[in-house]
Amino acid sequence: MGWIDITQPLNKNIATWAGDTKFIYETVATKEQTGSVNVGMLQMSLHSGTHMDAPFHFDSDGHTFEQLDFERCIGKVVVIECLDNDLIEVAQVEGKIAGVKAIFFKTKTIANAHIFPQEVPTLTLETVAYLKECGINLIGVDVPSVDKVASKELPIHHALAQQDIYIVENLLLEHVDAGRYDMIILPLLIEGADGSPVRAVIKEEEQ
Repeated sequence: MGWIDITQPLNKNIATWAGDTKFIYETVATKEQTGSVNVGMLQMSLHSGTHMDAPFHFDSDGHTFEQLDFERCIGKVVVIECLDNDLIEVAQVEGKIAGVKAIFFKTKTIANAHIFPQEVPTLTLETVAYLKECGINLIGVDVPSVDKVASKELPIHHALAQQDIYIVENLLLEHVDAGRYDMIILPLLIEGADGSPVRAVIKEEEQ
C-alpha cells in the first residue's frame, strides 16, 4: 500500500475556533488579466485544519517554528484507537508504543471537518508523563485541541511542552486502522509563528 493522506482539506467549509480567522482562498489575478499566470491569495488561521502547534502558541517564551526539530516529524508512528473516551489513560497505550517516537490517537470514526466539536477527549497528565518515559516526542490527535475546548489554562499543552513533545491537531484518521506506520508530517518554516498547517501522510510499516 502507498502513502495515505491524513490531512484535512482546506476549503471554505473547514471548521475554525470561534472568533478565529476564517479560511479564504481567492484567485486574485487570472491568466487572462496577467497574460501569463493565475495568482492565488490565502488567508487563514494557523490553527485551521491539520496543523502543528509551536510552544509559542501557549507560552510567550516558547519556541517558534524556526527553532523546532523537523527531523522528529519524519519516522515511525503508531496509531492507537481510543474511541468514545473522554480521557486517554495510560492503560490505553501500554504495550503498544515500543520502537516509535510518535503516536497518533484516533478518537472518532467520522471526521466532520466542517463541524467544530462541542468537546474533545484529552490525555491525562499521567499519560503525558508515561509517553515521555517511553521516548515519545510527537503526538497527533484527530480533534482541534489536546485540551478541553473551553480551557484557558491548557494544562495538557503545557505538560506536553514541558516534556518536549510536539503537538499535531486535526489529523484525518477516520480511514486509518490502528497499527504502525511510517510518517511524514512537515510544518511550514514560518519564522516567529505559533502554528503551521501541515501536509500529513503515513504508509503502512513494511514487515
